[in-house]
Amino acid sequence: MPRQLPLPLLPREAVEIAPIPDSSNAVARTWLADPGSWPSGRLALHGPEGSGKSALLAQSARRLGLRRLSGPALRGVPQGAPTALDDADCAAEEPALFHLINACAAGGHLLLMAGREPPARWEARLPDLASRLRATAAAPLAQPTDALLRALLARHFARRQLRVEAAVQDWLLARLPREAAVLAEVAARLDRAALAGGGRVTRALARASLAGLIDGSGDGAPDPDPMEAWELFGDDSVATGAAPSASMGTLL
Repeated sequence: MPRQLPLPLLPREAVEIAPIPDSSNAVARTWLADPGSWPSGRLALHGPEGSGKSALLAQSARRLGLRRLSGPALRGVPQGAPTALDDADCAAEEPALFHLINACAAGGHLLLMAGREPPARWEARLPDLASRLRATAAAPLAQPTDALLRALLARHFARRQLRVEAAVQDWLLARLPREAAVLAEVAARLDRAALAGGGRVTRALARASLAGLIDGSGDGAPDPDPMEAWELFGDDSVATGAAPSASMGTLL
């Protein structure tokens, strides 16, 4: 079996390609398109790992001019400013999250957060913080659909000018984990393998290069960055849609 090739990192800069609309992210995209509809100027994206919430948060932060913060690094008494807080459900200090919510509300600043669960379910020992989280609008994202995963994989290959037959793509999608970050890793590895071997991408090449991924055993490669996987497919805009209503997001 050929040796496993090192995984090249994808660039963090987003390429100017429109986001891919999908039923899994439709509600979130509609809320993000109209920040004026966020109750108290606050919105939380939530969904499972690999659903694209961090990328949507980053795209919206650029479009709306929000500073970007990370929950695990949130400590002290943050100053009020338009903010996008990723991994908000993993805030290092609950009082810091409480102060950030209050400071943004007092200053009339937008606050966009992201976490795996709806904000009402985030662990909060402080009663006042729990109350504010329950009052935060929640926009769900689901796991990407088959159509979205197929489009993501095809665009990864196209960006690398890598020709992969549809039958091989179907074979890959039937065996790979349903995560965008994994598809980014797959494209990178197959690109390197094809260049090294001087041939086309076949099932045999994919099986040899991606054994740790397609059989779920892992191969010791670095964990892919979900942001790198999704940023490729978004620009600084979010598709517009009808104004959110109570049926389009959970107001908790």
